[in-house]
Amino acid sequence: MNRRIGKLALAFFALYVVLFAQLNLIQVGRKSTLDGDTRNTRQTVKNFNDPRGDIVTSDGVVIATSLRSEPGDRFDWQRTYPHDDTYSAITGYFTFDFGATGVEKVENDVLAGRTAAQQISGLGALFSGRDVTGDVEVTIDSHIQEAAKAALGDREGSVVVLEPATGAVKAMYSWPTFDTNLVATHDADEAQAIFEYLDATPGKPLLANAYQERYMPGSTFKIVTTAAALDAGLIDDTTIWAEESEFLPPQTIDPIQNYGGKVCGGDLTEVFRRSCNTPFARTAIALGPDAMVEAAVRFGIGDTLPIDLPSPAASYFGDVDYFEQNLPLLGIGGFGQGNTSMVPLHMAMVAASVANGGVMMRPHVVAATFDQDGRTLRRTAPTPWRTPMTASTADRLTKLMVEVVNNGTASCCLRLSNGVQAAAKTGTAQLNMAGEPERSHAWIVAFAPAEAPRYAIVVMLKGTTAEISEGTGGTLAGPIASRVLDVALGR
Repeated sequence: MNRRIGKLALAFFALYVVLFAQLNLIQVGRKSTLDGDTRNTRQTVKNFNDPRGDIVTSDGVVIATSLRSEPGDRFDWQRTYPHDDTYSAITGYFTFDFGATGVEKVENDVLAGRTAAQQISGLGALFSGRDVTGDVEVTIDSHIQEAAKAALGDREGSVVVLEPATGAVKAMYSWPTFDTNLVATHDADEAQAIFEYLDATPGKPLLANAYQERYMPGSTFKIVTTAAALDAGLIDDTTIWAEESEFLPPQTIDPIQNYGGKVCGGDLTEVFRRSCNTPFARTAIALGPDAMVEAAVRFGIGDTLPIDLPSPAASYFGDVDYFEQNLPLLGIGGFGQGNTSMVPLHMAMVAASVANGGVMMRPHVVAATFDQDGRTLRRTAPTPWRTPMTASTADRLTKLMVEVVNNGTASCCLRLSNGVQAAAKTGTAQLNMAGEPERSHAWIVAFAPAEAPRYAIVVMLKGTTAEISEGTGGTLAGPIASRVLDVALGR
């Protein structure tokens, strides 16, 4: 009898091993094939009838969670975003009919408890029904994010705050935006109507404009041109540019002018702090298409930004062949006009690379992921992405950007609490042609403290109103940067 029981036990054990192997083959080995089959809606339905883990900020604020649905709902769980529109660019949304975006998309397997590690550690859940979902901790600091939202208000634009040494995104907010709860509703008709409304709304609120759109950067781009010229040995502290209001480049009869037609010139410190245009146009043309394009490539311009969120944009400068036939546009591009366009996040990375001794870190939003028992599944390690300039050039640019704050275009409006010294570069990107009504984007990039940088920031305001178009990066974006940096440094 005992022998028969033993054989039966071995048979059941063998069947269990086969079942376990087949389960893992289907759930892990053939997962991609089965998920991609358009006839397979079971997994989608199951996702909405299962719980889902939380998304939490670095300071412990829950920004996405799942709650039991009301009686009569077609699904058992409702994905909920407790802070409405504040974190929509980070969390994205999780919907039955319209897919997922943001962290909800890139960390879907962790949140749903479907990674191999979670499946193996949660084998007992096959019989007990225990929750095997995982949680995601993001790098965002809720206080800095709230400060960015409050400071930007209802002005169209973006604010991004980074840690220069790690690439961790501490805040990322754009306006207009949307309440994520509205699109996560289980009412398909209501969700459809909301998506159609948002899609037709000016300002593209469904896009995370801070990293999914690009804009003319104006004079903030002079950081790139200056870095290129310093590293090439073309300019140094002894270089002097003539006092002039305009410069006539080759291949044209249309001169390049300084902002407002002002007369501007002097040494590097002077032209950088006053943000003269003609010296940087001359410098870009003197470097030539090959060197300028090579410098842009070193800064990652032209490559999709390597952030761990879906569908990031790529900044744009131009190619060598184009500029060889269009030297005036090379000059204009040297001070951030013409066809030059930058993603706001990328301009924050440019400032952060100066702050980080010339090394541009890979930006990231996901800090770590955890299983249901709190064990770490994965933690993001800081990783360099580019080295666009030498350490000595970064040090020289820091001094130039400090001068912008103390005696230049940001001296009016970027004064931090407790005497903290910031370093900055402003930009006013003129969008209108000569004779047309004034229209411009207002920018500032900055980092602080200048001597030991903890945070880098970009503020970009779109030229969609007279208030913004008639102002400058220093007067409009500067106060926003001040408010946000004061909160960040207070953390």
